[in-house]
Amino acid sequence: MGMHVQPDQIWQWLENVPDPEIPVISVVDLGVVRDVNTAGDEVEIVITPTYSGCPAMRVIALDIETELAKRGVENLRLTTSINPPWTTDWLSEKGKARLEEFGIAPPRPAGGPERCPLCKSSNVERISQFGSTPCKAQWRCKECLEPFDYFKCI
Repeated sequence: MGMHVQPDQIWQWLENVPDPEIPVISVVDLGVVRDVNTAGDEVEIVITPTYSGCPAMRVIALDIETELAKRGVENLRLTTSINPPWTTDWLSEKGKARLEEFGIAPPRPAGGPERCPLCKSSNVERISQFGSTPCKAQWRCKECLEPFDYFKCI
Protein backbone atom coordinates (compact mmCIF):
# COMPACT_ATOMS: atom_id res chain seq x y z
CA MET A 1 0.00 0.00 0.00
CA GLY A 2 1.37 3.43 -0.97
CA MET A 3 1.32 6.55 1.09
CA HIS A 4 -0.93 9.58 0.67
CA VAL A 5 1.07 12.78 0.37
CA GLN A 6 -0.08 16.35 -0.14
CA PRO A 7 1.26 18.30 -3.13
CA ASP A 8 2.82 21.01 -0.92
CA GLN A 9 4.94 18.34 0.81
CA ILE A 10 6.11 17.00 -2.56
CA TRP A 11 7.04 20.51 -3.72
CA GLN A 12 9.21 20.82 -0.58
CA TRP A 13 10.92 17.50 -1.32
CA LEU A 14 11.55 18.54 -4.92
CA GLU A 15 13.48 21.56 -3.62
CA ASN A 16 16.19 18.98 -2.78
CA VAL A 17 16.61 17.93 -6.42
CA PRO A 18 19.40 20.00 -8.01
CA ASP A 19 19.72 20.82 -11.67
CA PRO A 20 22.49 18.49 -12.91
CA GLU A 21 24.19 21.24 -14.93
CA ILE A 22 23.90 23.98 -12.27
CA PRO A 23 23.70 22.13 -8.93
CA VAL A 24 23.19 25.29 -6.84
CA ILE A 25 19.66 25.66 -8.19
CA SER A 26 16.82 23.21 -7.65
CA VAL A 27 14.64 21.92 -10.46
CA VAL A 28 11.79 23.79 -8.74
CA ASP A 29 13.63 27.15 -8.75
CA LEU A 30 14.73 26.51 -12.34
CA GLY A 31 11.05 26.17 -13.28
CA VAL A 32 11.45 22.69 -14.77
CA VAL A 33 8.86 21.23 -12.37
CA ARG A 34 5.59 22.64 -13.65
CA ASP A 35 2.99 20.84 -11.60
CA VAL A 36 2.44 18.27 -8.86
CA ASN A 37 -0.81 16.30 -8.85
CA THR A 38 -1.94 13.69 -6.37
CA ALA A 39 -4.85 11.27 -6.42
CA GLY A 40 -4.90 8.78 -3.58
CA ASP A 41 -1.42 7.27 -3.44
CA GLU A 42 -0.60 8.25 -7.04
CA VAL A 43 1.73 11.19 -7.64
CA GLU A 44 2.20 12.88 -10.99
CA ILE A 45 5.05 15.32 -11.56
CA VAL A 46 4.86 17.43 -14.72
CA ILE A 47 8.26 18.58 -16.00
CA THR A 48 9.23 20.84 -18.89
CA PRO A 49 12.71 20.81 -20.46
CA THR A 50 14.57 24.11 -20.67
CA TYR A 51 14.93 23.42 -24.37
CA SER A 52 13.82 20.65 -26.72
CA GLY A 53 16.13 17.67 -26.51
CA CYS A 54 17.84 18.80 -23.30
CA PRO A 55 20.04 15.83 -22.29
CA ALA A 56 19.76 16.72 -18.59
CA MET A 57 16.06 15.77 -18.53
CA ARG A 58 16.85 12.06 -18.15
CA VAL A 59 19.04 12.81 -15.15
CA ILE A 60 16.42 15.17 -13.70
CA ALA A 61 13.70 12.52 -14.06
CA LEU A 62 15.90 9.90 -12.36
CA ASP A 63 16.83 12.32 -9.56
CA ILE A 64 13.13 13.15 -8.97
CA GLU A 65 12.28 9.44 -8.85
CA THR A 66 15.14 8.79 -6.42
CA GLU A 67 14.24 11.70 -4.12
CA LEU A 68 10.58 10.74 -3.92
CA ALA A 69 11.30 7.00 -3.56
CA LYS A 70 13.47 7.67 -0.52
CA ARG A 71 10.51 9.62 0.92
CA GLY A 72 8.24 6.58 0.44
CA VAL A 73 6.48 7.59 -2.79
CA GLU A 74 5.95 4.33 -4.68
CA ASN A 75 3.34 5.23 -7.27
CA LEU A 76 5.00 8.00 -9.32
CA ARG A 77 4.32 9.10 -12.87
CA LEU A 78 6.53 11.67 -14.60
CA THR A 79 4.92 13.56 -17.45
CA THR A 80 6.93 15.73 -19.82
CA SER A 81 5.10 18.75 -21.17
CA ILE A 82 6.53 21.00 -23.87
CA ASN A 83 3.48 23.23 -24.16
CA PRO A 84 3.86 25.93 -23.11
CA PRO A 85 7.61 25.86 -23.70
CA TRP A 86 9.93 26.70 -20.81
CA THR A 87 11.16 30.28 -20.58
CA THR A 88 13.54 32.03 -18.22
CA ASP A 89 10.46 33.78 -16.80
CA TRP A 90 9.87 30.53 -14.89
CA LEU A 91 13.06 30.95 -12.86
CA SER A 92 12.21 31.90 -9.30
CA GLU A 93 13.74 34.99 -7.69
CA LYS A 94 15.53 32.64 -5.30
CA GLY A 95 16.87 30.72 -8.30
CA LYS A 96 18.15 33.91 -9.97
CA ALA A 97 19.91 34.91 -6.77
CA ARG A 98 21.49 31.44 -6.44
CA LEU A 99 22.76 31.65 -10.04
CA GLU A 100 24.45 34.98 -9.34
CA GLU A 101 25.97 33.69 -6.07
CA PHE A 102 27.39 30.78 -8.11
CA GLY A 103 28.97 33.17 -10.63
CA ILE A 104 26.37 32.95 -13.41
CA ALA A 105 24.64 36.18 -14.36
CA PRO A 106 20.85 35.63 -14.26
CA PRO A 107 18.73 36.36 -17.34
CA ARG A 108 17.27 39.79 -17.98
CA PRO A 109 14.56 40.67 -20.49
CA ALA A 110 16.59 43.76 -21.45
CA GLY A 111 19.24 41.40 -22.87
CA GLY A 112 22.65 40.82 -21.40
CA PRO A 113 23.69 40.77 -17.77
CA GLU A 114 23.09 43.73 -15.49
CA ARG A 115 26.48 43.29 -13.82
CA CYS A 116 29.40 40.95 -13.31
CA PRO A 117 28.31 38.26 -10.84
CA LEU A 118 31.83 38.27 -9.37
CA CYS A 119 32.73 41.93 -8.70
CA LYS A 120 29.29 43.50 -9.44
CA SER A 121 30.64 45.98 -12.01
CA SER A 122 28.23 46.93 -14.79
CA ASN A 123 31.16 47.32 -17.22
CA VAL A 124 30.73 44.00 -19.07
CA GLU A 125 31.03 42.75 -22.65
CA ARG A 126 29.84 39.70 -24.55
CA ILE A 127 32.58 37.35 -25.69
CA SER A 128 30.35 34.79 -27.41
CA GLN A 129 26.66 34.03 -27.75
CA PHE A 130 27.62 30.40 -27.07
CA GLY A 131 28.60 29.22 -23.59
CA SER A 132 29.25 26.01 -21.70
CA THR A 133 25.66 24.84 -22.31
CA PRO A 134 23.08 25.92 -24.93
CA CYS A 135 21.27 28.07 -22.36
CA LYS A 136 24.32 30.21 -21.54
CA ALA A 137 26.45 32.84 -23.31
CA GLN A 138 30.04 33.81 -22.45
CA TRP A 139 30.66 37.33 -21.10
CA ARG A 140 33.62 39.13 -19.53
CA CYS A 141 33.92 41.86 -16.96
CA LYS A 142 36.05 44.81 -18.08
CA GLU A 143 36.83 45.68 -14.45
CA CYS A 144 37.97 42.39 -12.89
CA LEU A 145 38.70 40.87 -16.35
CA GLU A 146 37.07 37.58 -15.37
CA PRO A 147 34.92 35.67 -17.85
CA PHE A 148 31.50 34.51 -16.67
CA ASP A 149 28.44 32.73 -17.96
CA TYR A 150 25.20 34.60 -18.62
CA PHE A 151 21.97 32.58 -18.52
CA LYS A 152 20.33 33.61 -21.80
CA CYS A 153 16.70 34.67 -21.96
CA ILE A 154 14.61 32.08 -23.71
